[in-house]
Amino acid sequence: MSVAQLAMLTVVVVASLRSLPAMALYGLGSIFLFIVPAIVFLVPTALVAAELATGWKGGVFTWVREAFGDRAGFLAIWLQWIQNVVWYPTQIAFIAASLSFVIGDEGLANKGLYTAAVILVLYWGSTMITLAGGNLFAKVGSWSGIFGTLLPAALLIIFGIVWLTTGEKSQTPLEAEAVIPPWTGLASIVLIVSNVLAYAGMEVNAVHANDMKDPGRGFPKSIALATGLILLVFILPTIAISLAVPKKELGLTNGINLAFQEFFDHWDMSWGTPVISALIALGAFASVVTWIAGPSRGLLAAARRGLLPPLLQRRNKAGVQVGILGVQGLIVTLLALLFVLLPNGNTAFIALVDMAAALYLIMYMLMFAAALKLRKSQPDVVRTYRTPAMTFVGGLGFVACAVAFILAFVRPSGFSGLSEYGYPLVVLLVVIGLGAPPLIFYALRRPGWDQRTDAERATADTVLVNPPPATGAQTTTAGTATPGGTGT
Repeated sequence: MSVAQLAMLTVVVVASLRSLPAMALYGLGSIFLFIVPAIVFLVPTALVAAELATGWKGGVFTWVREAFGDRAGFLAIWLQWIQNVVWYPTQIAFIAASLSFVIGDEGLANKGLYTAAVILVLYWGSTMITLAGGNLFAKVGSWSGIFGTLLPAALLIIFGIVWLTTGEKSQTPLEAEAVIPPWTGLASIVLIVSNVLAYAGMEVNAVHANDMKDPGRGFPKSIALATGLILLVFILPTIAISLAVPKKELGLTNGINLAFQEFFDHWDMSWGTPVISALIALGAFASVVTWIAGPSRGLLAAARRGLLPPLLQRRNKAGVQVGILGVQGLIVTLLALLFVLLPNGNTAFIALVDMAAALYLIMYMLMFAAALKLRKSQPDVVRTYRTPAMTFVGGLGFVACAVAFILAFVRPSGFSGLSEYGYPLVVLLVVIGLGAPPLIFYALRRPGWDQRTDAERATADTVLVNPPPATGAQTTTAGTATPGGTGT
């Protein structure tokens, strides 16, 4: 992979246009709401992931395992994987809403059978792309990201500039003081922190760092490029939307499509709505393909150490994790059917994804803690990129995630599905129910689950990107354990 290609994959993973209309409600205040989480979470995540990826191969599983042992590493990669399994149906539901504008029947987005059908077709189509192996998913992801994420974002920016320069009325205040949103106490803190996970995913493509010709130099460059693009994709198009679209017309699932419809209809270019909606669907599809390839590949690394039963370790001829993808597909299929069974399946799933996000925050806390620990326990490991002021940067990221995790138990403003006390209870049940399986698998593991060859076992701990010279003895890792051992 090239620097630009991996950067584009990262942008596709992180920068979703789906959330822009919700933030456009705050007008210029969205700048503040995007930048603060970027400072305390996006930048630390990018810097720490760059150091870890250029020191150790294998992504978050290897990083956390090197610091705290097999059990903690397994928990980290499981949390990354399961959170995304729950997320797939809602992302594809967003694609379904965009496709309804292409078809010319926006009402389809509210029909459960239609949404479920699109989820099943596109999810399994994405899985087929992943099963093909090689760089097919990278090509699909990068090109789809250009036309389905960056192009619509650029078009929104252009529309916003034209809107202002032609003297059209702004639907949001443009005074300088509007950049700071009104303070409403705890609700304001929850709003800022909720945007932390808008930047989730910077670490996912780190597992592909070693697919680059020179990961030590290339990966940090791709992260820097991706960070700049992500901020541009989030902030400027959001402001453009707030200029032209009345707040009452901004929806959740189809809000971005309605925003474009407002622009195109205003300039008598209604033909543009289905075209841009098709491109938005393509960009969202690229994110699904990219996420399927990343976390499931990391989970395979854990499974190959005997931490999952042999059935889940199965790979096809291309070396792709067919066993894990099969189980993943079964779960997504069952979740998709709920769109048919539940009258308001969209709202229910949005709430479920918000709750499952708490699991992702635990993973990030483990990642930041691992980076801090490895600086002390393995200081001599060569990192082609070293995070400046690691203690401060890693600590800032850890604290941001810890605060966000605590506030995940606070019921969002306007949410009426559960009581003020029932909401945190359900969040707790989701965290326990989806987070406990790796600990159970670890406790039940058997020596027979480790199906690696002797050659694979001999190189199992060869995870350094820049190993020391062959002369002399080499100590591999501290705190790791074999499946039959006692990880910490």
